[in-house]
Amino acid sequence: MQKIFLLLLTTLFLQAGEIRVAVAANVSYALPQLQKAFSMHFPQTKVQVILGSSGKLAAQIRNGAPYDLFLSANMKYPEALFAEGSAVTKPIIYARGALAILSPKPRDLSKGIMIVSDPAIKRIAVANTKTAPYGKAAVEAIQHAGLPETVKSKFIYGESISQTLTYTLKAADIGFVAKSALFSPRLSRFQEGKNWVEIDPKLYTPIDQGIVLLKRAASNAEAAAFFTFMLTKEARKILRAFGYSTP
Repeated sequence: MQKIFLLLLTTLFLQAGEIRVAVAANVSYALPQLQKAFSMHFPQTKVQVILGSSGKLAAQIRNGAPYDLFLSANMKYPEALFAEGSAVTKPIIYARGALAILSPKPRDLSKGIMIVSDPAIKRIAVANTKTAPYGKAAVEAIQHAGLPETVKSKFIYGESISQTLTYTLKAADIGFVAKSALFSPRLSRFQEGKNWVEIDPKLYTPIDQGIVLLKRAASNAEAAAFFTFMLTKEARKILRAFGYSTP
């Protein structure tokens, strides 16, 4: 993959263009560094990012949205797009996400996920379970932890994991968020063990995040370059710095 990237770098360094990348909201925290690193190699290429929940972005792609690449929060949506002919590359895992609980104020988080059943917790922010993979993972974790169904009565739903983070900070007592968000400068004031704790990954299906090159970009070398960059050691190092694990 590194050799392919270097070949694209040699081929494209004089070209200028724009690519449109549909990105699952959980990746937004790592994106500035990823874009900066990519631009060091391809300074003439402008990367326009469209953020949203994976389900909504996939629906937009099916309806003809002019996107060149799709970075999903799971493999389900890119695999479906590939099967339907909307993507021209087989989905590849670029990162594995992790789920965490975040509280705006310090709490005893030694119980981990069991804290959601605490009577003091009245509102829990969760991403839309139908369109956001992190929301689905949160519900799985609650069920596998043996927590009562009544916990769900406390849920307030965000359309995406980024909106869920906003709800966590402004409207809820705690929230299920992407661990990657906790490595952003905006949230650096929150401490592990006091404000947040990672959820045991055994409690939910691994969040394998997939990337595909879309049909519109079948012959777009710059889009292919970004696709290849996301699978390089350089990109994976950045992703790991934001709490992801990588292949």
